[in-house]
Amino acid sequence: MEEKLKEILSEKRFRHSLGVAKEAKRLAKLYGADEEKAYTAGLLHDCAKGYSIEEQIKLCDKLNVKLDESLRICPPVIHGFLGAEVAKKEYGISDDEILQSIKYHTVGRAGMSLLEKIIYIADMTEENRDFDGVDELRDAVNKDLNEALLISIEQQFKLQSKRRSTLHPNMIDMWNDLVLKSRKE
Repeated sequence: MEEKLKEILSEKRFRHSLGVAKEAKRLAKLYGADEEKAYTAGLLHDCAKGYSIEEQIKLCDKLNVKLDESLRICPPVIHGFLGAEVAKKEYGISDDEILQSIKYHTVGRAGMSLLEKIIYIADMTEENRDFDGVDELRDAVNKDLNEALLISIEQQFKLQSKRRSTLHPNMIDMWNDLVLKSRKE
């Protein structure tokens, strides 16, 4: 898998994928998830990112990946939905938990599994990431996974509102789900 990914991704994207795999495995150990599944999902999470947006849309049509209006107005997140199908067809992944983690790693969703949460946050906190707030996220993820997810969503809301960009509805659903669960605890 690593060799194939190395051929299709840029050097920077491949290094990021290795970083996500490593961080996902570490978080899986910390939070009691399957470490091998976490590594595989982390490694393949961006397997469709090497294609341009136009190529991603064409591949979605070819592989019957449905692009609803929310995806069409947020094209940078299409690669997750496409990536799940690419992981299945080109890398032989049949484990639904891994595929769902790849699919939702950019937008999340309400009711995320532990592995989905790990891949989502590992994508943000892996060692090669460098952005305002990453250290706060790294600290939080070692203490409370759900709190780290809430912080990451807050950061995304702020960034997207500054850019006047759209937010995928799944991210809002994830926020609401996590907030409601935190109130019950």
